[in-house]
Amino acid sequence: MHSLISADNSWALFGILAVIAAVAIWMEQRFAWAGKVTGCVIALILAMILSNLNIIPTDASAYDFVWDYVVPLAIPMLLFQADVKRIWKASGRVLIIYLISGFGTILGGLLGFALLKNAIPDLGKIIPMFVGTYTGGSVNLVAMADAFKAGGDTVSSAVVADNLLMAIYFFVLIAIPSIGFFKKHYSHPIEDELAKHEKGEGATNAANYWTPKKVSLLDVAENFALSFAIVAVSDAIANFFASVIPTSNFGLTLLNGLLGSKYLIITTITMALATFFHDKVGSIAGAQETGTYLIHIFFAVIGVPASIYLIITQAPLLLVLAAIIVGTNMVVSLVFGKLLHFSIEEIVIASNANIGGPTTAAACAISKEWTVLVVPAILVGTLGYVIGNYYGIFIGTFLTGL
Repeated sequence: MHSLISADNSWALFGILAVIAAVAIWMEQRFAWAGKVTGCVIALILAMILSNLNIIPTDASAYDFVWDYVVPLAIPMLLFQADVKRIWKASGRVLIIYLISGFGTILGGLLGFALLKNAIPDLGKIIPMFVGTYTGGSVNLVAMADAFKAGGDTVSSAVVADNLLMAIYFFVLIAIPSIGFFKKHYSHPIEDELAKHEKGEGATNAANYWTPKKVSLLDVAENFALSFAIVAVSDAIANFFASVIPTSNFGLTLLNGLLGSKYLIITTITMALATFFHDKVGSIAGAQETGTYLIHIFFAVIGVPASIYLIITQAPLLLVLAAIIVGTNMVVSLVFGKLLHFSIEEIVIASNANIGGPTTAAACAISKEWTVLVVPAILVGTLGYVIGNYYGIFIGTFLTGL
């Protein structure tokens, strides 16, 4: 069937994608329910509606452009704040329980593969997306989807299941500190000393997080120049390693997959620059905003090929997979948090930073009025953007090599 807008009308399609991203962000910041759903999911749903109504095509070169160029360009921008030294100094104890919680995500991925490998097609491509996003955020899911060439329907279904489960888990984490069992068996110093403050009206957590800031023309130029340079160098390095490292055995295949991944190289180079040149790289204004906007465009693209029938038939199993991974993360976080004497507030923020990333972790801290944990939540969540790609590439290469 022909769509109302043809596949070769790239300008119209780019315009629709840009508008969808803008509307999704506006809704996330304007309406409380949209903030819970997240702008990325709203962008996916809006694009899915347009394609299922046959207004836009399910396949077009404009979408390929987003996959090939927009996504890699967004990743460095989202990592310019990933100063490893600063994360260690400022996050303190939260970083330790966060890293432990991350191993729960990996364990959950392996458990999910063992239980569902015969029930879900292309599970070896899906688990890296879940492990990546449940260590860092949506940017890691995007990177893993592209790195392991997951199909559009698969990615769309995975995103729907991922975000539905994440939304449910967010409410669970909000509730945990108020449950009697956790009050009795875990320390809760922040809750004990919490001073009640009247919340402002008319703004969602997303609106509070993305407050306006001063951005100059030079900031815009530096954001794009540095990101383009990082991607270009990373692509060359990854292609070199992929061509020179043989794949004659499992070990070399794993090494080829790791060093031959441009996303891993992008992550490593950006992290190094953000750490050793933090005063310069970390001070470039507008990077997070630009990168996040580009990611919203990507989510619109992955919503386009989504078949409603496939989501209804496949998403339930993917929701089970997501629940296994997230549930394992929660159990590991709570067990080791108890054994190592972490407070319930630290455990909740660490697990949230893994599953939802820095934005939702900060939103959780803000909503609970745990002011002292807002910065650590952002910092360890940002670190997740870095290590999420490592974890995802590793487990994906390992599983596909079995």
